[in-house]
Amino acid sequence: MLREDERGQGTVEYAVVLGVLMCVVVALGALHDALGAGLFVEHALSAASHHVQASVGWLADVFVY
Repeated sequence: MLREDERGQGTVEYAVVLGVLMCVVVALGALHDALGAGLFVEHALSAASHHVQASVGWLADVFVY
């Protein structure tokens, strides 16, 4: 038999789990949109080009010195 102060525990647990599940679904939807738009590929390409330019300049500095 449940005590009076534990009657709503199941409802609260259900609400918390449902809230977390909704956050996960929304985050997965945002990730899907970002992947579909090519955002990560574009960012990786721009970061790689900066890295290549920086490494070429660093290499030239080493050999010029």
